[in-house]
Amino acid sequence: MHVAPHGHVPDRGAGKWGPCACLACAEGAPCLLRLLEDYLEAIEGIRRHLLRRSEPRKLTFVGELAHGRFSAKMDHLVCFLPGTLALGAHHGLPADHMELARALMDTCYQMNRQMETGLSPEIVHFNLYPQNDHKDVQVKPADRHNLLRPETVESLFYLYRLTGDRKYQDWGWEILQSFNTYTRVPSGGYSSISNVQDPLNPQPRDKMESFFLGETLKYLYLLFSDDPDLLSLDTYVFNTEAHPLPIWAPPREV
Repeated sequence: MHVAPHGHVPDRGAGKWGPCACLACAEGAPCLLRLLEDYLEAIEGIRRHLLRRSEPRKLTFVGELAHGRFSAKMDHLVCFLPGTLALGAHHGLPADHMELARALMDTCYQMNRQMETGLSPEIVHFNLYPQNDHKDVQVKPADRHNLLRPETVESLFYLYRLTGDRKYQDWGWEILQSFNTYTRVPSGGYSSISNVQDPLNPQPRDKMESFFLGETLKYLYLLFSDDPDLLSLDTYVFNTEAHPLPIWAPPREV
């Protein structure tokens, strides 16, 4: 995988990175079109190479490829993807992106639901073959911690705001109640925990990441609001740290 230098996009013909004109406010449309094409190509690559369905519930998940070998491993961090897909579909990208968003949102919810504390571990592995008395989601001992991450509730906010389906609010409420039950500190604040599979002793780590306040609780607050004009997704865009930025539109000619 190659990482672009800041302000650069792939130059398909030369096989190298070239400057992105749109960042310099010149020739913006062609550059944005290239970025859009790259995004659509990336989603199709995910569909072709990384999507699988688990057993027994047929959950759609995004695995990993390493040296050509598929791994049924999915980080909780991937749960930002349902929201991204839903937002794209809302703004005119293919309708099947919304279908994939809904399917992945179900999976991210189950990553929480199938844990004894109701909170997702950092990393899960999915069962690909039917096995007696096995859940879809399996967790290795080194991966069963929860850092109060925002990605699931972030996508729940997007899915609720864009579909109006109240089940996404209900799922968010369940997760908030699990945070309150297993991570809240009596003296104040919340703590990461080391074991989402042990409700009797989740092993608090005495550490609260700043993104819990800056992202997780912010997205939960927005999820529970029924005001679609509160940071409307038609007039604001959220960056990766949940900061809302107004969408610039050129002034209309009189």
